[in-house]
Amino acid sequence: MKILIVDDEKPARDRLKRLIGRLPEHQAIGEARNGAEAVQQAHALEPDLILMDIRMPGMDGIEAARQLLEQEQPPAIVFTTAFSDHALEAFEARAVDYLLKPVKLDRLEKTLDECQRLNRAQLRNSVGELEEQEARQHICARVRGNLVLVPLEDIYYFQAEQKYVTVRHKDGELLIEEPLKALEQEFHRDFYRIHRNALVRLDKIAGMRNQQDAHQVFFHDIDDLLDISRRHLPGVRKILKSL
Repeated sequence: MKILIVDDEKPARDRLKRLIGRLPEHQAIGEARNGAEAVQQAHALEPDLILMDIRMPGMDGIEAARQLLEQEQPPAIVFTTAFSDHALEAFEARAVDYLLKPVKLDRLEKTLDECQRLNRAQLRNSVGELEEQEARQHICARVRGNLVLVPLEDIYYFQAEQKYVTVRHKDGELLIEEPLKALEQEFHRDFYRIHRNALVRLDKIAGMRNQQDAHQVFFHDIDDLLDISRRHLPGVRKILKSL
């Protein structure tokens, strides 16, 4: 199997690489230092399996695994962690397996052999249980062939048009193919629907104005205006009073 190693500590990555080198049926094809690099490398290298640390700066292993699930054929995820046995119970059912640091050769070999026997559908189901109740902290999209990760806190709004959704963020905008309703359900704590075609981030709203019998929200730091539907106007007014 082709394996991507993800850990913010170089000694940990080097150890896993040495161990994999002793297993002739498996090959370490790349390394990453955090979750964001893991997503980038996974798209570029298409590994069969990722050995992923959980606690890493920036994007952690849980968030990276959620992003990787968006792939048509996601890799298997095996967490590597220094958590205690009690803490590991929370992760046991959410990935193909986990390995307790320092990883032992016999345990690694057993895990990799088991993963090799699973088919892609089984791997997807295993990864799919990851943090179902936790919202992503980044939006992932391809722009001119390159993978772009936008932190959720940098996004002003989502606006739907036909099959695409525009993601307006502090550095511009990009397009994704996710239903607006699904985004609303996932990000309901931070975003509010102001129109059938728009979700806005609450802490980015600067205020509301009436323009020729149409109500619109305006934002901090950008000049964009978005229409508020009559249906959602009472809710927007209530939110603005609480800001």
